[in-house]
Amino acid sequence: MDASHILNEVFNREGGFRFPLNVIADNNFKTIMDYMHNYMSPLGEISVASDGESLIGLWFNSQKYFGSTISEPFRYEMVDVFKDTFRWLDLYFSGKQPNFLPKIFLRCSEYRIEVFNELLRIPFGKTVTYSDISHALVERKIMLKASPRAVANAIGHNPISVIIPCHRVIGKNGNMTGYAGGIERKIQLLNHESAYFRKSRLMTE
Repeated sequence: MDASHILNEVFNREGGFRFPLNVIADNNFKTIMDYMHNYMSPLGEISVASDGESLIGLWFNSQKYFGSTISEPFRYEMVDVFKDTFRWLDLYFSGKQPNFLPKIFLRCSEYRIEVFNELLRIPFGKTVTYSDISHALVERKIMLKASPRAVANAIGHNPISVIIPCHRVIGKNGNMTGYAGGIERKIQLLNHESAYFRKSRLMTE
């Protein structure tokens, strides 16, 4: 079975999220005002960003490409989408699987949008490889040929950490390769999700 069918089967069977994310097809974004706020997670402080209506960024404060989608001017202020985002994070870090997503608007290329949509199809507690994502994009004619390196580059620039689960993508043979938030956090996130499934199995037995 090819990688695209594997991803589709996992999505249909285990409830991964998939929806057409909004997109600005280049990085020349301008807004009247962007907003930021902070959230303290068990893995360190997180900063969130919004255009006033949608979530446009979520980063661990020490990660690479921090603030890459924010335009100036911006100010620190609580907006409605942050409340939904914090509720999602509260559920996630308390060991529960959120059954909703905050409204998301991504400021990036159409290609990266397709990659991020594939990430949303990876179920909670599961992993796929960069090669799986690459071959799925070829099957959907988003890429002409498989290129795990190009996929890894796009995933590395994911501006919505945790919620768009780039931590669920691993290297060949299970290697824990590149994560903008740090490899240690990647392992902690995967262990956190694995613990959820172990607990769920015990409760159903």
